[in-house]
Amino acid sequence: MFFSGMSKLALPSERFRVNYRILGSEKEAYDKAKDICLEQTVEFPEELVPQGVIADHIVGRIESFEAYDSESFCVEISYPVDCAANELTQLLNVVFGNISIKPGIKVLGLDLPDSILNDFKGPRFGREGLRRLLGVAERPLLFTALKPMGLTNEELAELAYKFALGGIDIIKDDHGLSNQSFSTFEERVKLCAEAVHRANHETGNRSIYMPNITAPYGEVLDRGRLAKSLGAGGLLIAPGLTGLDAMRAVAENDDIGLPVMSHPAFQGSYVLGDSGLSHQVLFGQIPRLAGADGTVYPNFGGRFSFSREECQGIARASMLPMGQLKPIFPCPAGGMSLQSIPESLKVYGKDVIFLIGGGLFKQGPDIIENSRYFKKLVEEISNKAE
Repeated sequence: MFFSGMSKLALPSERFRVNYRILGSEKEAYDKAKDICLEQTVEFPEELVPQGVIADHIVGRIESFEAYDSESFCVEISYPVDCAANELTQLLNVVFGNISIKPGIKVLGLDLPDSILNDFKGPRFGREGLRRLLGVAERPLLFTALKPMGLTNEELAELAYKFALGGIDIIKDDHGLSNQSFSTFEERVKLCAEAVHRANHETGNRSIYMPNITAPYGEVLDRGRLAKSLGAGGLLIAPGLTGLDAMRAVAENDDIGLPVMSHPAFQGSYVLGDSGLSHQVLFGQIPRLAGADGTVYPNFGGRFSFSREECQGIARASMLPMGQLKPIFPCPAGGMSLQSIPESLKVYGKDVIFLIGGGLFKQGPDIIENSRYFKKLVEEISNKAE
């Protein structure tokens, strides 16, 4: 035999579980499920898998199999905790590594034991911590973006100042702002952070500026540290571009210690269609593992295709029990408007951050008054909901 004398590992028996939706007839789906068990662990011909620990413990195990709808089946597969190697990268590799290249498989949910969850610090602030930082106890938080791309850093700083004067809690870079010649990172962060601090001094508010530190691999942490030294109050990262573990490294870095917002750029193809990850996994559970304090995603009814039910799933996943990992804020965006606030409040309640970018400019020529109207509208509707 190829493996004579091997496969004598003594491993703990604890397992984590992943729920998949698999397209096909019952036989086709079950065959795909068996393939997942092998592909996501040993990646080896079934008939050649060594008996003993590898076959009985390492290989994925089908725990349940039932109809999801007329075209697909819901399958729960468990994997040994040891296969995740105490790493976010390897955990995600086991959950959806090679099978992400195969059609008709979607990750619906993760069921992770404390032995895995304890490997991650998770959100540093979470919902309660972010509320304390901003001095907002109950109402939804207000969020906006500096845009359009092409403005000078001085013009962006003036916008940030006006947003903060108007009472916006979080003012972030638009995700397209990086380190362009027309908007260099260090100067932009310095000017915008100073502008928000100046507005806070005038209003008594605690607004924060979040620069975008999405950057090449070797620069992400450096930009985070630089942003903090220049007075930034939080950070925006697009983990689809930097990698999820880069966001985790920033969130867990004690020298930085700032709130982190996850932006969905480059992640859309993971959730669209019958393959990939469910909305609640990609924008709810995984950002918490990777340390985000808020998760930005397209709201229903906007210019993107997310449904009300998908957005509700993200909101639920942002707070469902996950060991010691704090609940985080859902941040619906992407075509949000002032007119959509009443309906959105019915869906999300008060534990939400409303991100309105271009919609704030449509209200009128005075951005300070537009921001004040945004705040007043949210406060009034929130009070009526009590």
